Amino acid sequence: MPAFLKLYLDMLQFITDSKAQTPVAEQIKQFINGGGRWVQISMPEATDEEISAVVSEIKQLCIDTETFLLLNDHAELAKTLDVGGVYLEKGDMLPSKARMLLGPAAVIGVKAQNIDEIKAVRSLDIDFIALTPFRADNASQLGIEGLKKLCDDMESLEIKIGHVAAGGIRKDDIVAVMSTGVNGIAVSSAIARSADIEATTKEWLEAIKPYEKVKGEA
Repeated sequence: MPAFLKLYLDMLQFITDSKAQTPVAEQIKQFINGGGRWVQISMPEATDEEISAVVSEIKQLCIDTETFLLLNDHAELAKTLDVGGVYLEKGDMLPSKARMLLGPAAVIGVKAQNIDEIKAVRSLDIDFIALTPFRADNASQLGIEGLKKLCDDMESLEIKIGHVAAGGIRKDDIVAVMSTGVNGIAVSSAIARSADIEATTKEWLEAIKPYEKVKGEA
């Protein structure tokens, strides 16, 4: 089992949506109340102070519920705020630099759209790769076939890095997506923009439950 899944067995990763009607901190609270235990704060247009305010509001709840918390992009801020890790996109800090900054215990994730991008990071000290976008309004979307091919290619190349599907995934995609070989699903708007985030989270967790790994399983 990939290293990050040994520590964090939750297969449902929630990425906050700063454009949703529900404020980010409230999104996180409701997601946790619904049973979710992996939160990735994405606030692309926010200042460090605004992100810090959200973390300050929800951090104790994350500690109390053993919810894993990481930031999008802001590696230095992640260190300052003492959260669990960072997710890096193209043009952000290099994963190697983020590792030196955050230390060996931090979880570091990156994104990839094709096998060449995966090969480029295979030797880096990272914990997971987000295969994205699953669904998009242009030709860049992976879809089920593209996602499965990436998973198959990773297996054939013996790339042992945790990989999750991300980007426009809906609840009725879960069975097909999990059948491709991914280790989990990252979801944002489908939860953040729902009328009842807590109830929606419970529905997603129930749908993904058959694919959960047993703790300690290889």
